[in-house]
Amino acid sequence: MIVAASLSVAVWLYLLLGHGRFWQAGPVLSPVRPTIAPPVAAVVPARDEAAVIDATLRSLLAQDYPGPFRVILVDDESADGTGERARALRDARLTVLAGRPRPAGWSGKLWAVAQGVEEAGDAALILLTDADIVHDPRHLSALVAQAEQRDLVSEMVELSCVTLTEAALVPAFVFFFQLLYPFAWVNDPLRATAAAAGGTILVRRRALERVGGIQAVRGELIDDVALAAAVKRGGRIWLGHSALARSVRPYPRVVDIWRMVARTAYVQLRTSRLLLAACVAAMALTWLVPPLAAIAGSGAARALGAAAWAGMAWSYLPTLRRFRLSALWAPLLPLIALFYTAATIGSALNHHFGRGVVWKSRAYQGTA
Repeated sequence: MIVAASLSVAVWLYLLLGHGRFWQAGPVLSPVRPTIAPPVAAVVPARDEAAVIDATLRSLLAQDYPGPFRVILVDDESADGTGERARALRDARLTVLAGRPRPAGWSGKLWAVAQGVEEAGDAALILLTDADIVHDPRHLSALVAQAEQRDLVSEMVELSCVTLTEAALVPAFVFFFQLLYPFAWVNDPLRATAAAAGGTILVRRRALERVGGIQAVRGELIDDVALAAAVKRGGRIWLGHSALARSVRPYPRVVDIWRMVARTAYVQLRTSRLLLAACVAAMALTWLVPPLAAIAGSGAARALGAAAWAGMAWSYLPTLRRFRLSALWAPLLPLIALFYTAATIGSALNHHFGRGVVWKSRAYQGTA
């Protein structure tokens, strides 16, 4: 127990002091105006999003952007009238495309995005945004201003955190994302770490063409990170948090968040059993050993476990403040991490039992 607790303390000392300050609250995009306003096309892939698409498109069409701007919605074979809801807005700046059948080797979302990018023509900047994101009128201008010296700008938008389930599990999703991809390292051009958040990505057309277009990542299920990695090889990127965009998609049940995590968790581990085993062991050492040592241990083991647990809880406080939640959630992070570990194992079991990934009524195997 003493050895395990000592290793946990060492892990947390590294995470808190040497892992890109992943636990910090920033950076946050400021609502500023760009010095130049090149043409922008927003591409919105949508499959069965009738419940939210009206709010999303209206927020985009209300952007206070001084340059040319258009919105392209690609209706990805929806069965709920998404395309009809979009066309009813009747705005000259809005183009609604009926998505073509998906070719082999493409993920559904990326095939829809590729069609939208093709329709965007020669727009200098392309905004890739999800169908459930509502944008503040100042958002596009702020993104373009941030992109003046960069090839790609992305944000982790505000996620729904209303129900007890969301309060328990959604902030940790953002926290773990920051742990995997420390934003300070992503934004450092001298580091290879690259990531983006798919809800909001503004990318230069020339950078997209340089990496081979959307086709270069056509089969990726973690497409935002793959695109950011491709662009950063030869360009500069920026990733932060958004106070100007929020997701209106709720996750009211535990199973909803389980499915969200299980969709890509094993893909993140390259569908490797060895990496899965290493991940589970690392999760246990990092998140579970500290409370176990603090509660069940004695003497030095208890003290070390309590110290690691306290450091863990303290690191979670900035994320909780971002979601306007009580600090009392912080000591429960080991239980929350246990849920994410179980969902990762579930993701692997889905793959190895031939169920692969199911999303939006489509099944994918591996990364295709």
